[in-house]
Amino acid sequence: MREQCRAALSADGALSVALQGFQPRDEQQAMADAVAETVETGGTLIAEAGTGTGKTLAYLVPALLSGRKVIVSTGTRTLQDQLYHRDLPLVSKALESRVRTALLKGRSNYLCLYRMEMTADEGRFDSREQAASFQRIRDWSTHTRSGDLAEAPVTLGDPALTSRVSSTADNCLGQECPLYGECYLMEARRRAQEADVLVVNHHLLMADWAVRAGGYGEVLPAADVYILDEAHQLPDTAAQFFGLSVSARQLFELARDARLEQLREAGDSPQVGEAAQRLHRATLDLRLALGNGTRRAPWTTVATERTVGDALAGLVGALDTLHETLEPQAQRAKGLESCWRRAAELRQTLAQFLEGDAERYVQWFETYSQSFMLRLTPLDIAETFSGNMERHPGTWVFTSATLTVGGSFRHFAERLGLSDPRTVRVESPFDYEHNALLYLPAGMPPPNAPDFLDRFLDRAERVVKASGGRAFLLFTSHRALQIAARRLAGRIPYPLLVQGEAGQNRLLKRFREAGDAVLLGTQSFWEGVDVRGEALSCVIIDKLPFASPSDPVTRARIDALRRRNANPFVDFQLPQAVITLRQGVGRLIRDAGDRGVLMLGDSRLTTRAYGRVFLDSLPAMPVTRDVEDVERFFAGPGDAARAE
Repeated sequence: MREQCRAALSADGALSVALQGFQPRDEQQAMADAVAETVETGGTLIAEAGTGTGKTLAYLVPALLSGRKVIVSTGTRTLQDQLYHRDLPLVSKALESRVRTALLKGRSNYLCLYRMEMTADEGRFDSREQAASFQRIRDWSTHTRSGDLAEAPVTLGDPALTSRVSSTADNCLGQECPLYGECYLMEARRRAQEADVLVVNHHLLMADWAVRAGGYGEVLPAADVYILDEAHQLPDTAAQFFGLSVSARQLFELARDARLEQLREAGDSPQVGEAAQRLHRATLDLRLALGNGTRRAPWTTVATERTVGDALAGLVGALDTLHETLEPQAQRAKGLESCWRRAAELRQTLAQFLEGDAERYVQWFETYSQSFMLRLTPLDIAETFSGNMERHPGTWVFTSATLTVGGSFRHFAERLGLSDPRTVRVESPFDYEHNALLYLPAGMPPPNAPDFLDRFLDRAERVVKASGGRAFLLFTSHRALQIAARRLAGRIPYPLLVQGEAGQNRLLKRFREAGDAVLLGTQSFWEGVDVRGEALSCVIIDKLPFASPSDPVTRARIDALRRRNANPFVDFQLPQAVITLRQGVGRLIRDAGDRGVLMLGDSRLTTRAYGRVFLDSLPAMPVTRDVEDVERFFAGPGDAARAE
């Protein structure tokens, strides 16, 4: 198979014929060789492929040529759609492959006809806009074949609307649903079982493992080969699913569903509606007790507060009352039975959360403007993750542009419990030496200095003017972003786009169309964002992205490592920050013809010994401490030609 892969990816191979602009790359061939060899012989491969390698082709070609059942998992639904709708058909056509392919997303991504009709029967909406969007979805439901809400004629940015037209594992009636025969999710799962190549995402893969562990069957079929792209996201995604949580959304939806089912099926039992209303009020009371604003903190910070204790007692009592009230009604309809079961399960999960397990889990909570989340997150998922791999024997390929720290895969492998894996690391084929410049401004104060942000923005403003806009300013905190937005407004002669003013896709569209815009972003713009060409010619990052030690999960992991006599900084904080920085830096050069400047404002890169670990993990490019070199770079041949 390796010879077939080499032939397909060669200068006169199948891919060069089918794909306009295809260029053979030694790096791509090296990765494809490693994937093909692992597929043939079995085992585990960790493959880091620098930006521009073409890693998608490097794993899709051997996957399609193998003739085996393959599951490909990606980091986000956006990448999943791109892989299934664009990349996979192109490669399949080029190879003249007859494999059957399928796309499968999580339950909430599909239209639920039963819940849509429940919402229509209720006829109550939060706004006219929500009602209009619902009607457009209902009209679309008459002709959609997939039921995939990503194809709906409205943007589902409203969680309240999404919950009214889709189901969750909590509220799905399964085979007891009166519309089960028309269920889009079940049809998608049937196609997934029959497919030779199935495209999923990490959330669905981890959810499938969690469902199996709980003894509730399975979502995904067994496969011979598992390819996990954007694998650097896996440790955090796995921790989310291997723990447990109780959310205000779950409680509100249970109260709403119980009330609706009572009106539909048990009109002579108003006590069900009264119990549901009590649960709704109790959920609101707990949200109020947890304090104003948004917050992310250990549970211990509020566990002893009387108002929180009283609110929790009220919530437990409301769940018990709803469960008891629903019990005699459960036999009347499957919807009532589902609500009865959900009340019991939420009560049990809440009890598990309150019990905690400080040795194995982080007990913490998050609050949002009108909701909350109570979470138990495992401190270490290595044993659980590797155990699930053993229960799914086959070939495993983990790949991303950012898996190593200082050239080593040790941190990634240890977090997932991968023992003695094969590894391959291929550098980006892009010419950073001639097309990029790293600017580390001299004379910067430490990042915790009171005047750091002012000094950083002084330097950044000069760089932005030299680049003619065309810049991303990436911040490690929302506070710094907002200060920068206020300061730069009116001071730079370019369109200023700020995260939060519009959705990410809309901001990126404006950025590309403007050609000289400046975009200010935080975490969501550090990865998964692809702007090719001259529109993005400068990436400016304020600080090294160390996770805040006040974050409850980070704090607990640091404490756990200390208890094991490990070094939390070396073993956890530093590697995580290096990988995050590499993701942010990866936004700069996205194509062979791209040119750009990377500015890093954190003086620790040159004043602390560990700064060398960060610098050694970045692509090799010229380094300067002088802003005039940046100005000369942008006045050079590439940008001079653009100006003409």
